[in-house]
Amino acid sequence: MAIFIDNNTKLLVQGITGRDGSFHAAQMMEYGTQVVGGVTPGKGGQSFDGPNGMSCPIFDTVEEAVAATGANTTVIYVPPAFAADAMMEAAAAGVPFVVAITEGVPVLDMTRVYAYMQDAGVRLLGPNCPGLLSPGKSKVGILPGQIATPGPVGVVSRSGTLTYEVVYQLTNAGIGQSTCVGIGGDPINGTNFIDCLEAFENDPETKAVVMIGEIGGTDEQQAAEFVSSKMSKPVVGFIAGQTAPAGRRMGHAGAIISGSEGTAAEKIETFEKNGIGVARKPSDVVGLIQKVL
Repeated sequence: MAIFIDNNTKLLVQGITGRDGSFHAAQMMEYGTQVVGGVTPGKGGQSFDGPNGMSCPIFDTVEEAVAATGANTTVIYVPPAFAADAMMEAAAAGVPFVVAITEGVPVLDMTRVYAYMQDAGVRLLGPNCPGLLSPGKSKVGILPGQIATPGPVGVVSRSGTLTYEVVYQLTNAGIGQSTCVGIGGDPINGTNFIDCLEAFENDPETKAVVMIGEIGGTDEQQAAEFVSSKMSKPVVGFIAGQTAPAGRRMGHAGAIISGSEGTAAEKIETFEKNGIGVARKPSDVVGLIQKVL
């Protein structure tokens, strides 16, 4: 088992002929993901040649691609100006899971996309996220597959780089992962901490969860309350930005402390109050997970 993606994932790559799309499509194919097609307007009828003799057809529209391949997931590597349309095109074509890697999507665009996805009943991950990885099953996005290994720990994070760091630390300690999810750090995104925690709670393969948050907003506080009231599985956490000054955006567009809200200290206090063990640095996550397992 895993959450959101597994061996049954049939993936489209929107923007497959671009620099990032082509590079990561090849990486996902090599990992073993079923990449069933790509979408680039004007290049329908061509094919994308991946590693080891693998290839997939290219379509002009997502609707054509879904009809021909039965794709149930799509990943988006298109420029920010076109990303909102790409997300909504996928939802309109009936793709149930949309992963948007694109960084720099305007917040105003995301207000339209978020409402559209909700109305369509489509799960959106991102934008500005690294995607997700179910080790040994499927990889969608840009997470490096070689650092992960199958196992019982779910990982959910607002930070892509810290996702890689913690997964690498866990793997080196002999602790595998069920699914690793990067939800992204933009102010408006699709799938949040609670969505992932609920999925991990319902996944029989996942025995414990690592939740990596950062300064800004109140998502971590809400997730901590969900953990204490709704989850039976242990959760450990880390909060990035513990030395960040107030009023200055740090890295992600959503990582900004407003007044007394969204500070690392506030989030850490809420985690501890709700029974979540907190690592003071990323490498401490391994010890906390070993204790709860």
